[in-house]
Amino acid sequence: MRDPHPFAKFVRILGRGKTLSRSLTEAEAEEAMAMILAGEALPEQLGAFLMLLRLKEESPEEIAGFVRAARARLVLPSSAPKVDLDWSSYAGKKRQLPWFLLAALRLASAGWRVMMHGGEGHTEGRLYASAALGSLGLSPDADLDAAARRLARDNFAYVTVDRLSPEIDDMLGLKPILGLRSCVNSFARMLNPFAAPVMLQGVFHPAYMNLHRNAGRLLGQPVLAVFRGEGGEIERRPSKPCDVFTLRDGAYTETRWPVRLEEPRQEPDEAMDLTRLGAVWRGEIVDAYADAAVAGTMAIALHALGAAADIASAEAMADDLWRRRDQRRLLAGT
Repeated sequence: MRDPHPFAKFVRILGRGKTLSRSLTEAEAEEAMAMILAGEALPEQLGAFLMLLRLKEESPEEIAGFVRAARARLVLPSSAPKVDLDWSSYAGKKRQLPWFLLAALRLASAGWRVMMHGGEGHTEGRLYASAALGSLGLSPDADLDAAARRLARDNFAYVTVDRLSPEIDDMLGLKPILGLRSCVNSFARMLNPFAAPVMLQGVFHPAYMNLHRNAGRLLGQPVLAVFRGEGGEIERRPSKPCDVFTLRDGAYTETRWPVRLEEPRQEPDEAMDLTRLGAVWRGEIVDAYADAAVAGTMAIALHALGAAADIASAEAMADDLWRRRDQRRLLAGT
């Protein structure tokens, strides 16, 4: 009789039926993900593990454990830069252009260091950050060393997850094989490779707001703000109120941000013409939806960063920053 595989215990914990199954502890989750990332779990075990978690729904302890294991394997520069804001981009856009990129770039040009990371290509028919940045004359960084140099020069960097962790990228790529997203889509967003004190999260399903906030507290994240973003990205939907769940120094708050655009629901952008991103930045076209999405997203970030004390001052500061952008260039080094 063969001895049980070392990873089998984690599948057994999750899959013993309605009365005997349970969630993994944070320590168990960290051990399990460390084995997966080291290639010590069999493909059959990985598929079973991810789908059992999907059926059960991941817990904050599991997400925190997975993040700890993933962070332990990141190859960091010898001198990591001080970053103000961690910005994840894993959903992709299909209904509206990725206006959140202009918000992140404007914050960077105003002096805050923004580290962006994301997963791409795992869902057909979506636009991802690399293509959008390319339309603006920018490109992803090859690794965290290159990101550190870009941050020092431009206050902004973007690294795709395949350069951070090919193993995580491979797991994200299982979606068309398994037929469903998995917990990887949740924990990858929280990698925060340069340990920025402020983290933003955008989700599609409201239930994940508390999941991310609770996991952030377990991870000791100083500040985390999570809201339901357009398409699941960190982008405010200007024609709807926006509930923001915040973690700050271990304490929770919830705020409702007002509608910024008093118009009917925005129709999907059928063209998804990426050249509009640059044209809006340069002031060549006027787009009320884009302006509201960009400034509205910046307002949430400014509040999380502590640059504004309340919603009204954050909105006013964001509007002013957006009006005063240098339309001739995106970043200091460009």
